[in-house]
Amino acid sequence: MNKLLSMKKRIVFLLLLLSFSKTNAQEIEGTELGLDLTFVASNFGGTVGLGSKFGIKMGEYLIAGPSVRYQRSWNNNIAAQTKSGFNIFGGGIFAHARFFNAMFVGAEFEYLRSPYTSFGFLTASTQWSSTLFLGGGLSLELNESIRLNAGIMYDIINHINSPLRSQYFMKNAQGFLLPVIYRIAFFFPLS
Repeated sequence: MNKLLSMKKRIVFLLLLLSFSKTNAQEIEGTELGLDLTFVASNFGGTVGLGSKFGIKMGEYLIAGPSVRYQRSWNNNIAAQTKSGFNIFGGGIFAHARFFNAMFVGAEFEYLRSPYTSFGFLTASTQWSSTLFLGGGLSLELNESIRLNAGIMYDIINHINSPLRSQYFMKNAQGFLLPVIYRIAFFFPLS
């Protein structure tokens, strides 16, 4: 299993590297600031967070750059009447290709501080986890000052201590959660 995961990471890294190297010859057409909000809540706890992306538009279709994420999560143990909370933060890179002012496909890699151990339990020590979301969805320029990207992303790394597991929403036939999240982002042109 670890060899397969390692192989997946290498293949995806090489694909990202190749896609970025092809765009070096393209002209930079501007920059954008992307923001995505996270909000999940129930009686048992929740998460609120912000992801920020600084995108460099390379040509007509490709935007790529660094990203930063911060989230605050909390748990309410109703039976024991205890509450706890933790912060998640980290950074990464992203690349999106936009087509026909209607859709996008993309990859988003992030390295995040996680409060979970490799067994999935909360811990007081710092753990780090990587995520690599691939996916796509709707991409619309609403006017000349805002673009909406709304899509479904699949984490191909799916590390056991990923702090984003609480946002997974899809189950397979056996009832196990799949590493799939919704991602809605707004992009604002800077130059």
